Amino acid sequence: MIFLSGADIVLPDRIITGGTLVVDAGKISEIVDRQRPSDARAERHDLHNHLIVPGFIDVHVHGVDGVDTLDSHDAVRRIAARLPRYGVAGFCPTSLACGPDVLGRMLAGVRDARTSPSPSSARVLPAHLESNFINPEYAGAQPVECLRRPPRPRTESNPVEPTRTSSNPSEFSAADILAEIDSARPDVGIVTLAPELDGGLDLIRRLVAAGHRVSLGHSGATFDEARAGIDAGARHATHLFNRMPPMSHRAPGLAGAALDADEIAAELICDGVHVHPAVMRFAIAAKGAPRVMAITDATAGAGLPTGSHASIGGRRITVRETAYLDDGTIAGSVLTMDRAFERLVGRVGLSPVDAAILCGTTPARELGLHGHGVIAPGAIADLTVLDRTYKVAQTWIGGVLVYDGRSKEITGTVEPWTREPV
Repeated sequence: MIFLSGADIVLPDRIITGGTLVVDAGKISEIVDRQRPSDARAERHDLHNHLIVPGFIDVHVHGVDGVDTLDSHDAVRRIAARLPRYGVAGFCPTSLACGPDVLGRMLAGVRDARTSPSPSSARVLPAHLESNFINPEYAGAQPVECLRRPPRPRTESNPVEPTRTSSNPSEFSAADILAEIDSARPDVGIVTLAPELDGGLDLIRRLVAAGHRVSLGHSGATFDEARAGIDAGARHATHLFNRMPPMSHRAPGLAGAALDADEIAAELICDGVHVHPAVMRFAIAAKGAPRVMAITDATAGAGLPTGSHASIGGRRITVRETAYLDDGTIAGSVLTMDRAFERLVGRVGLSPVDAAILCGTTPARELGLHGHGVIAPGAIADLTVLDRTYKVAQTWIGGVLVYDGRSKEITGTVEPWTREPV
C-alpha cells in the first residue's frame, strides 16, 4: 500500500487541498480529505506543495529527446522510456506519411512495445497515423511524394485493389498502405485523412468499420465536406486550426465543423505558437473541456536545447520556439505535456481541473481507456505529480513510481491552485 500525502489532488470536479491518495495493487483505493491514514506498513511519499493530476495521455507525438518514431524498429520503445519524465503515462506513437516498408517497421515496433512493455516506460497505445491520404495543398511538413489518393471501392468491375509490383520502395500504391494497416489492425488507433479527397468518404467508412478512429486533418474541406466526413464516421480532428483553411463567418470550413459537431473531439497543440492562447480559449469555450484534447505534436526536437538539430521522417529539423524544416516550414512542435499543462493554466487561464481534463481525461475517454485519465476510487493509478511551477516531480504508472525528479522533499503551507505559475 502506498500513501501520497499532503498534495492538492485534482478530481474531475474539484481540488482536494492537502489530501492523501491511497494506492493499492496498482489502483486508487481511497481518496482521503486532509487526514493521513495510519498504517506503519505503507510506503509514504510526502508531497506537500505539489499537485497530483491524472497521468498525461498524448494522442499525437512523433518523438522526443532526439528520437523519431520512424527512426528504427526500437524507436517507439525508446520514446516510451523517455516520456515519463514529462509526466506522460500513455501515448499514441505518431507517423508521417511514408512508404509501406517504413510504416510496417514502425507498426511492428508499436506491436513489440505493447506486447512486451519495458519497465519505467509510458504505456504504448495504438498508433496515430498522419496518413498518406491527406490533401497535398495542406501537407505542411508531410512528404508530398508519399501522398496517395484513397483507393476506389471494390466492385464487380474493380474486385481487387492494385498492389506494388516494383521493388523500388518509393513506388507503392494506396492499397499497399492499407495492407499494412490491415495487417497491424490492433496496433493502429487513429488515422488522419482529408475527407474531400476522391474516395475519402468511402475510406472513412472502411476504416471505421475495421475499428479505427478516423480523424479529419491536413485538409482543405469545406464545412459541408467536413460534415460529410463526420456523418461517415469521423470522430476526431487533428491539430485544430493547423493545416486547414482559416475559419471565417462566411466559410467556417473544417475548423468550424469540428467546433460545431458534438461528435468530434478536437486536438489542440498547446504551445502558444501553433494556436494563439486567445483562440485556444475560444475553442475550449465553444466545445467544452471534455471535447478537447491537449496534444504536443512533438518531434524528436522536444526536450532538446534551442538551436539543436533532430529529424522527422528522415528530414532535418531545427529547434527554435517550435520545430522547423530547413526550408522554414513548421514541422510539428518541441512541446512536452508538462509544459502544455502549464500553458493551459498560465496562459490560457484554465483551472487545473479543466487542464487535467484536456491532458488526461478526454484522451482516455475518447480512446476507450476505461479506468484511466481520472483520479477516483477504483481507477488505475496512472498519476502525474507536479511542483508549483508545473514541472514533473513524479510519474506513477499502474501504481509504480517510474520517474522521480525531485532532488529533495518540499514541505510547507499549501496554497490554493488559482494563481499563475511562478
